[in-house]
Amino acid sequence: MKIGIGSDHGGYNLKREIIDFLKKREYEVIDFGTYGTDSVDYPDFGLKVAEAVKGGECDRGIVVCGTGVGISISANKVPGIRAAVCTNSYMARMSREHNDANILALGERVVGLDLALDIVDTWLKAEFQGGRHSARVGKIGEIEEKYSK
Repeated sequence: MKIGIGSDHGGYNLKREIIDFLKKREYEVIDFGTYGTDSVDYPDFGLKVAEAVKGGECDRGIVVCGTGVGISISANKVPGIRAAVCTNSYMARMSREHNDANILALGERVVGLDLALDIVDTWLKAEFQGGRHSARVGKIGEIEEKYSK
């Protein structure tokens, strides 16, 4: 599985730890930046990861900022992206199983390292259940279509 990852300065340190975690588990990782702690704008990096997932360059994405909120809002502006901010492993599992989230958003200032890595691991192992959830995810797509015209 190929994972795209990006962060702003507020998520840079956690992003580095997640990259190490993923590489040790033999995931292919594409780092879309930022590459340091100098102040940058989170929408730029949420967009890069979202476009890579949308375009098929990456199977899934992970985005990190201070809270996970701003960068997830940015990623969710790309049609077809379902970025979920998760603060625990249950949310991570449900975001995949019920919502088919294709991007995980985390907040470096919100979750500690051990919890963040457990969230990532849980999210990557979980699979979309389909069934009744497919219709609901389909409705999300219909909303996107309605407002993209």
